[in-house]
Amino acid sequence: MNIVVFCPNLIGDTVMATPAIRALREHFPGARLTALVRPQVAPVLDGNPWFDEVVRAHHKSGRIEERNPAVIRRLRQGRHDVAILLPNSFRSAWTAWRSGIPRRVGYVRYGRGLLLTDRLLPPRDATGKYLPTPIVEYYLALAGLLGCRGASVRLELRTTDDDERAADRAAAILGLGGDRPLVCLNTGGAFGPAKNWPAASFAEVARRLVAERGASVLVLCGPAERDSAREIVRLADHPDVASLADLPTSLGLSKAFVRRASLLVTTDSGPRHFAAAFGTPVVTLFGPTHIAWTRTYHPAAVHLIRPVPCGPCQRPVCPEGHHRCMRELSPESVFHAACRLLDGGSHRRTGRHPGEALTRRGTIGQEAGA
Repeated sequence: MNIVVFCPNLIGDTVMATPAIRALREHFPGARLTALVRPQVAPVLDGNPWFDEVVRAHHKSGRIEERNPAVIRRLRQGRHDVAILLPNSFRSAWTAWRSGIPRRVGYVRYGRGLLLTDRLLPPRDATGKYLPTPIVEYYLALAGLLGCRGASVRLELRTTDDDERAADRAAAILGLGGDRPLVCLNTGGAFGPAKNWPAASFAEVARRLVAERGASVLVLCGPAERDSAREIVRLADHPDVASLADLPTSLGLSKAFVRRASLLVTTDSGPRHFAAAFGTPVVTLFGPTHIAWTRTYHPAAVHLIRPVPCGPCQRPVCPEGHHRCMRELSPESVFHAACRLLDGGSHRRTGRHPGEALTRRGTIGQEAGA
C-alpha cells in the first residue's frame, strides 16, 4: 500500500498527529508512507522513523516545486492508494482529489464531503456546535478508519545529530552546562498575540528560578520572537538567564533544548507539545485557547488558567482589548507550579515514556464511506 499523510499546518498539531502516524506505520509495516507537510513545519518530523518520503508543500511558497501544480504532479507520479487528510481544509481534499488518489480519508468540514471517500463527522453538541475534542484522538480516529485500533496516545519526537550538535554549540556559547537544572521558557506562537504572557512576568519567574532553585534559564525563540526573548533577558538582568535570540535558531535546536531541559514554562504553543513528546515536565499558561482541544495526556504537565467571563475566546487577538486571561496569571503561581514539577522530576529520562501505557478510548461519529 502507498499512503500519503497530509500533515497539519501548525507545529503543535503536527506533534499531536504523531500517535496517528505511528499507528499507520505499525499497522502497515510494509507500506510506503509519504508525508505532505508545510516547509516551516517539516523539521518537527526530522529524525522520525515512519516516513519513506517527505514532500514539502505550500500554495504560497516561493519555490515552484512546493506550489500546488508541482505537488499535484508529484503525487500523481507517486500513484498513492490512500490519502489521510489531517487538516480540515477544503484545499487538502481538493489536492488529494486532483492528484488522482482513489481513497481519501478525512473529516466532513468546510464543504468538502463530496471530495472524500471515507468520511468522519466531527462531534457536535445538541445545538450543532463542535464539541472540544483532543486533537490526538481526533487524528487517531482517521487512522482507525484504516484499521488502526487501540493505538497509544503517546506523543513522540526525535532529534537529529545535527540538532544535538547545534544545541551543544549554543550551550557552550551561552555558558549553559554543569549540574544545574536547565529551565526553558517559551513565549509567543503562530496563533497570535493573544497567547502571549508579559515579558516582565516571564522575567520575574526566571529571576526566582535562578536565585531560589539554582537553575540556568534559557529563553527559546523563533525568528518572530527574538525581540520578546531579548526583553525577558533584559528585564531578568541576571547572567544565568540567556536566550537564543542572537544565535541561529531552528525548530531542531528548540527540540534539542526541550529534550534536555528539566522543565519548560510555556504558552500554549508548539514547544509545549515538544515537552510532552520528550517527557519533559511542563507548565503551560493558557488564556484564549481551550485546553480540551490540545490535551496531551502528559503526566508531568501543569495547566494554569485565569478564568475570565469572556474566555476562552479562541481568538488570536483579544477582542476586548484588556487581555486579562494572560495578564492576570501571576508570576507567583507560575513559579510555585514550576517548583512542584522540579521537585517531582524523578520520572525524567527513564527508558519508558511516562504516558506509554495510555491508549485511545472512545469513538468519533462516523459517516459511511461513499
